[in-house]
This record gives sequence, C-alpha cells and structure tokens, in this order.
Amino acid sequence: MAELPSDLRYTKDHEWVRPQGDRWRVGITRFAADQIGDVVMVELPAAGAAVTRGEEFGTVESVKAVSPLYAPVSGKVVAVNDELKNVPELVNNDPYGGGWMIEIEPSDRSQLDELLAADAYGALIATAG
Repeated sequence: MAELPSDLRYTKDHEWVRPQGDRWRVGITRFAADQIGDVVMVELPAAGAAVTRGEEFGTVESVKAVSPLYAPVSGKVVAVNDELKNVPELVNNDPYGGGWMIEIEPSDRSQLDELLAADAYGALIATAG
C-alpha cells in the first residue's frame, strides 16, 4: 500500500488535509497522483478565494487528462503553493510535502471530523485498485 501519513485526514475524492493551527494545508494523495500520471499543470484559486466543501477549487492536468480538485472543507484560501506553477511535478514526487496545493482557513472546524483517518482511507483505496 502507498504511504499514508497518519497525521492527515482524507477525502473519498483523494485529497488530504493537514491541520496546522488556524490553517489547514490541502493536497492530493499519492494514490491520486499515481492514477493521474505525470502532472504538467496545476490550476489553483487565488489567496482570498472562498471554497466550499465538496465543490471544485482547481484542476490538475496530466499527460492523460484534466482532473478536478474538490475542497475537503469550506473556508477561505489563505495561501497557494505558487511553486507548482513552475514545478508541477512536485505533485507526483512529493504529494504530502512540497506538492501541497492550498492552505484554507476553515469556516467550520467540525468538518475535519467528517474526513477519513488514514486506516479508513487505506481501506477505501485497497478496494479501488
């Protein structure tokens, strides 16, 4: 099974959330990055944009297809990983580190409790393979 950091929470759409105080960092999982293939472009919202849980907030374009990104929680985008504009392959090479996408200031902190723990997400992707 792919690496699944236990300090993260996961969505069924293969995004992850890392709570960091008032900001929550968001990216896509190794499973998603492997399914997408070689990432060539990432489109993300600007800082200050509002995102709504379950709604599209950007896209990841690979040599295979364009895949939507879905907000794991609602809130305001307070930081964007601008490095992905020049080095989109970070999404493939380091999905839980340098390949992060946005940081959200959540409007409802209880939404984190509705996300999957690493073991539950691991079970989900084990049946998807």
